[in-house]
Amino acid sequence: MGSISIPVPDPGESTQPPDFDEFQRQASLMTSCTLLWKELSDHFTSLEQNLMKKSDSIKDKIKTLETETKASLDSLEERESTIESSVSIAIRKVEEALRAASDAVGTSNCEGGEESPEVDDSEGLLLRLKEFCVRMDSLGFWCFVSCRKKEMDAMRAKIPLALAECVDPARFVLEAISEVFPVEKRAECGNDLGWACVLLLESLIPVIVDPILGNSRAFVTPSMKKNAKEIAEMWKGNLEQRGGIENVKAADAHTFLQHLVTFGIVREDDFDLYKKLIVGCAWRKQMPKLAVSLGLGDQMSDMIEELISRGQQVDAVHFTQEVGLADRFPLVPLLKAFLKDAKKAATSIMEDPNISGRASQLAARKEQSALRLVIKCIEEYKLEAEFPPENLKKRLHHLEKVKIEKKRLPAPASPANKRTRACNVGPMPPAKAGRITNTYVSSAPTRPTPAAFVRSPPSHTQYPSPPYATAPPPQMYGNTRSPPTNHYAAAPVYSPEPAPHSPMFTYPTTPPMNYPPCAYGVGYGAFQQAYYHHR
Repeated sequence: MGSISIPVPDPGESTQPPDFDEFQRQASLMTSCTLLWKELSDHFTSLEQNLMKKSDSIKDKIKTLETETKASLDSLEERESTIESSVSIAIRKVEEALRAASDAVGTSNCEGGEESPEVDDSEGLLLRLKEFCVRMDSLGFWCFVSCRKKEMDAMRAKIPLALAECVDPARFVLEAISEVFPVEKRAECGNDLGWACVLLLESLIPVIVDPILGNSRAFVTPSMKKNAKEIAEMWKGNLEQRGGIENVKAADAHTFLQHLVTFGIVREDDFDLYKKLIVGCAWRKQMPKLAVSLGLGDQMSDMIEELISRGQQVDAVHFTQEVGLADRFPLVPLLKAFLKDAKKAATSIMEDPNISGRASQLAARKEQSALRLVIKCIEEYKLEAEFPPENLKKRLHHLEKVKIEKKRLPAPASPANKRTRACNVGPMPPAKAGRITNTYVSSAPTRPTPAAFVRSPPSHTQYPSPPYATAPPPQMYGNTRSPPTNHYAAAPVYSPEPAPHSPMFTYPTTPPMNYPPCAYGVGYGAFQQAYYHHR
């Protein structure tokens, strides 16, 4: 058998056991290395996953780009293939318009100026509009349209049909609205004609669209598009003269935005300007659709939040419904918040001391307006199941009933125009007796006068002046027939002799006489003042 060798320790080596601290240090080092390895492994795994996600995203974008590129190329090919057909159709329309215009001019010259057709119905309105369009009389067309605001709905349906008779509809409309846009030419017109500009620009859209491709291509000559761009730049340049974006009028801003959409000259660099203008006149019903037409659909949520912060929840509801963001901005809470704000505003009006006389009327009007807007939104967007309008209608009916009852109340009776003498000798004359020509005659019975004080003429009674009336009476204003200032200085002491005649103390008896108008209103007051001053 083999022998097992047992190691014999070297007498030169140390026989001490290994240190425990050293072992613990090595164990801690191994643990740190393990944790570091795990952390690095997780980090690289995360990087790999992120790279995979980005790679997939890039692949999706490339696929989408290829799809869009293919769609754009197909659209370009379609547009190119339809150019000849569309141009031929447009040329045929222009030739027909030219022929109709020449025939109209020739007929007018031969007949020596035939009278225009009467505008008594829709057909007469259309014939009159076509007459202006055929003659390319833009100024007459503008004057005819701008003075018929009450017929706006009828003209909205007839103007596109009439503009189709123009040789160049775009030029015709630009020349027509040039009277007030971009700069007002006639001061007497004011800025209330923006509705007419918007009406013409909206009516031009179906006339200039491509007959084959539709709204994707408009038939506007390059010169007209250039003129439209110059007009838009001129309007923006004059914006500061109008007081800036905050002070621009809603009709003016609406005309500018519709001008951009009609002629297809929207610029992405001006999106901030468009947003501010739309929010400033968001209460107009065309603004939500106009914002989408301007390419602001992606920024509509920001505009809705700004409208909510301004307290225009009803306008925010219209914008929300236009772009389908009801999930993000629920309609019913917006309407309830609007009613709550209107109620607070009405309460603040009632508490305002500056308008205490008509505070209730203004507060009721504020609440009625809010209720009508909310009820209209509920009915328009079919929200009856979520927000029943019955209570709102009852409240509106109650406010209207209170308003009618207040109008039926009789006016408060005015106080009687009678003044009583302090000495109980009969009613005083009217306060304006000293300023009118007719002397006041009392209907009360006269006080009997002692015989010692009766003097001629017998037509009136004369009271003697008291000895204590030494204070001068106040001056009378506005009467050049006033007697001397000191009426009492030379009066005797109740002597039976006739006292000097003083017109200040005459008291009329029947038959009346025409005394100076100052004899009652001021003279007797002076007597009272002197009497109480002496006492």
